[in-house]
Amino acid sequence: MHITDIMRANSPTFSFEFFPPKTAEAAETLYQTIRDLESYMPHFVSVTYGAGGSTRDLTHDLVERIQHTTKLDPIPHVTCICHNEKEIQAILLRYAKSAIGNILALGGDRPAGIAYDKSRESFQHAIDLVKFIRRFNESEAHPERRGFGIGVAGFPEGHPATPNRLVEMDYFKAKVDAGADYVVTQLFFDNRDFLDFRERCALSQIHVPIIAGIMPITSITGCKRMAELAGGTRFPATLLRALQHCQNNPEMVRRVGIQYALEQCHDLLDNDVAGIHFYTLNRSDATRIIFDSLGIPRHPNTPVSTV
Repeated sequence: MHITDIMRANSPTFSFEFFPPKTAEAAETLYQTIRDLESYMPHFVSVTYGAGGSTRDLTHDLVERIQHTTKLDPIPHVTCICHNEKEIQAILLRYAKSAIGNILALGGDRPAGIAYDKSRESFQHAIDLVKFIRRFNESEAHPERRGFGIGVAGFPEGHPATPNRLVEMDYFKAKVDAGADYVVTQLFFDNRDFLDFRERCALSQIHVPIIAGIMPITSITGCKRMAELAGGTRFPATLLRALQHCQNNPEMVRRVGIQYALEQCHDLLDNDVAGIHFYTLNRSDATRIIFDSLGIPRHPNTPVSTV
């Protein structure tokens, strides 16, 4: 389904994100995790992939497997990093052939452990990738007449590469105006950051749906890892204090993290969020607990008319 149909028919949406598998065995395990969550019928699931190409084929295969063997709508990530136009064209053609409806277009993280010169990239910023996908859509190579739905990333706490928040919003508006249909935010732990970001988007005349990215903390190690990967995410003192009190008890850390994420979700729903996107860390248990606690009804995932 095209993302505009999903968003129009369902408010708010609920979705999951999975990290790329690094081996065929890991891909199989991740696929089973995704099948575990299928009964919750999220409105879509997204699958990331890493820079440098080491996991990309596994990701493409997994996306197509989800598309053809489950009732879920997979939304693959496509990044600027380590890609030229020919490669992106081939990926888009592959996904179009499999009737994948949507793409999340991202700048991507600089690859670690390999030589990398950003100045030689075909796509310097996510806006360049958005424009390329929009041109692909106009070629009518996709079976859906509108082509791919296009999502982009939003940064409630500010983009780490643009400390000037006024300039950042100018860049962000340009990226959305280039052809984005929706926004998925980076993870955050203070809802005030998200609500402020949403209001600043409205002031900048950005009117596409903004989906909130939520990550339930399930371990101290995972918390530290995500703090590194997320590039400057703030951890409110109330959350840190709660985690500190039980840091030597892994089960209590997990409970505290899930409860905190649950409270975030309740508050976001009270503030009419367009959708909640769960960063699952490739585990289904925390997400299932939150879904059950929120009382989210299963949706039938039936096709919606595009007329």
